[in-house]
Amino acid sequence: MSFRKRNVGVAQPGDQAAGRVKSEGIQQPGLRPSPVDGRLTTSTGTRSLDALLAGHAGLALGTSLLVEESGTTDFGGALLRYYAAEGVVQGHNVHVLGIGEAWGRDLPGLSGGESATNKEERKNPEERMKIAWRYERLGEFGGSRDRSISQSSGASSSSQTQSIFCHDFDLSKRLILPSSAKMHFVPTSLRPSLDFTDAEAASAPFIRFLTHLSTQLSSSPSSIHRVIIPTLLSPALYSSDASKPENVLQFLHALRALLRKYPAQLTAMITLPLTLYPRTTGLTRWMELLSDGVLELAPFPSTAIAVKAAPGASTVHEEPPQGMLKIHRLPVFHEKGGGGGESSGFGDDLAFTLSRRKGLVIKPFSLPPVEGDSEAQQGALEGDHGKATKADIDF
Repeated sequence: MSFRKRNVGVAQPGDQAAGRVKSEGIQQPGLRPSPVDGRLTTSTGTRSLDALLAGHAGLALGTSLLVEESGTTDFGGALLRYYAAEGVVQGHNVHVLGIGEAWGRDLPGLSGGESATNKEERKNPEERMKIAWRYERLGEFGGSRDRSISQSSGASSSSQTQSIFCHDFDLSKRLILPSSAKMHFVPTSLRPSLDFTDAEAASAPFIRFLTHLSTQLSSSPSSIHRVIIPTLLSPALYSSDASKPENVLQFLHALRALLRKYPAQLTAMITLPLTLYPRTTGLTRWMELLSDGVLELAPFPSTAIAVKAAPGASTVHEEPPQGMLKIHRLPVFHEKGGGGGESSGFGDDLAFTLSRRKGLVIKPFSLPPVEGDSEAQQGALEGDHGKATKADIDF
């Protein structure tokens, strides 16, 4: 009769390989373990978006994010530029579909000054607040997750310099691509196929990109890859045959298979114009099902953005929100739900603001207080003797 020591899990055949991948991947820049389940995550280039991704404080490797946007604005394109710029700075492989190299030269540059968050990340654990450590990040949106990450990774990063997980970018500057930048641009063909003998020519742009991506992943097994697909199925970038369900759904299904095959190397971010493909259509719903996370950007009209806050209001120094953010689905990986809930703002109304220095900031939406109405109402109702008359009350 054999005996086994208690509280020791039985090793599975793939546990050693998975542990080796995690130990090798954590040494690469731009990665850190999730505070929820310890899986490796990478930054999207936007701190507030990292704080919303199911409590993982970043985009988990092996997952995709679909960003839908209505109207003629390009806030989703700004998210893609931050995502690409973060990958270039971290030394990751960036693969862009459908856009030329001119798009890569318009990436935002690094901000000149170091932000307070970066200074906090570089600060030694001994210098941080010891007694009131619970209130170290009080009032900062997503600060509790950042604090848990720093505590969980403090033992592993105390002996070596802690690298920056998410950089700050300035839209007024341009990122100077280094000679070692690994950016790959795979164009699409807009010319309709007139060769009736080749039935697969319609899906040639997708097949070419999938072949390129599969080759790059197999040839560099120790590097991190980011897939960027701007304005999927836009007539300006894709032919009419690409929007057929048998073509685009097969492409997304193949991309999802690559994400599952390389769960420690690959992430993807896609934008979709809802004006051309609304969520009421079956094609858009199937595209959402083939994505791990789905966000929707609903910009405000230009007249609503130009409205300024009232004098003396608490939001006088804050920029007005430029739209609403709707979370349709977040990546969830385990039985506990992967975070979320009230702590991550999943059930709250979220708004976003795009500025030059702060980038795209996501925060809970709340209407500014209207000051001065109570005094105006009392002054209108009061008569000569301090009482309201019938003529004042009647409209």
